[in-house]
Amino acid sequence: MDAGKDGKGTDDKKPSQMTYAPGPLGKVIKEITECGPEEHMFTNLSLELEGPIATITLNRPETLNVFTLPMLTDLEAALDKILKTPKTKCIIFKSSTSKAFSAGADIREMSQRDVMGGIEFAEIGHRIGRKLELEVPPVVIALNGLVLGGACEFACACDIRVATKQTYFSQPEINIGVIPGWGGTQRLMRLIGVSKAKEMIYTGNRVDADTALDLGLVNYVVEQDQLMPTVTNIATAIASKSKPVLMAAKQAFHIGLNSTLEAGLRFEVQKWGTLFGSYDRTEGMKAFLEKRHPEWHDK
Repeated sequence: MDAGKDGKGTDDKKPSQMTYAPGPLGKVIKEITECGPEEHMFTNLSLELEGPIATITLNRPETLNVFTLPMLTDLEAALDKILKTPKTKCIIFKSSTSKAFSAGADIREMSQRDVMGGIEFAEIGHRIGRKLELEVPPVVIALNGLVLGGACEFACACDIRVATKQTYFSQPEINIGVIPGWGGTQRLMRLIGVSKAKEMIYTGNRVDADTALDLGLVNYVVEQDQLMPTVTNIATAIASKSKPVLMAAKQAFHIGLNSTLEAGLRFEVQKWGTLFGSYDRTEGMKAFLEKRHPEWHDK
């Protein structure tokens, strides 16, 4: 299957053929082209800031990007850097190898931990998951090869998931005597439903890309050579919007998923009303009435 589904029907278009509204898109592309990337190298990954798009690339291909404590520390530092970069409106999260996004947490390292060490390791993963899910701008994650354990948990915390046909997902923690510890028991069931989440976690079995699409675990499944074009296309479209509005929508989704319907609706009303005091709301509606593209100021 090459098209995603949102629960309200299936889009026939392949992701690489999707088109988005012009205008601010051209501004994003121009900004990326003219500014050039600002690169930040870490030991285990790289961070590239290019116009309104940030790209985090896991770069330990020889280990299939297993999450060691140093890699988790680098990842949290990269996210913190993005939080201090106001112009960033969207994040691309990817791997440097087609063999795996990540094979999960480093079991050899985990095997040396006691109870308190295990809790500390879990808390690091939870901090990263919370940053991905709530604090940073929308995250589009590019998934290929193995997406196991903690990698699947981090993917669940991202906003949009695009996978290749050669991608396999699993929560195999049951096979080493633990449960998912970075949010898997909570976020996975919110994406695919309680019954299917229980099946994945209780059995530790792998799920292929087409099944993941059917379950709602991913938005799109594409050929390997279309992974980054598809992800970039989506990220560019997101980055062409007003950042305060993007963040308001992201926060509203989070509140809705983690509270009652009534609380979520109240939050939506408050955010809706607050945006009426923003420059970008005025500009957006004025541009629409004047039949032109808006010029967002992100305020």
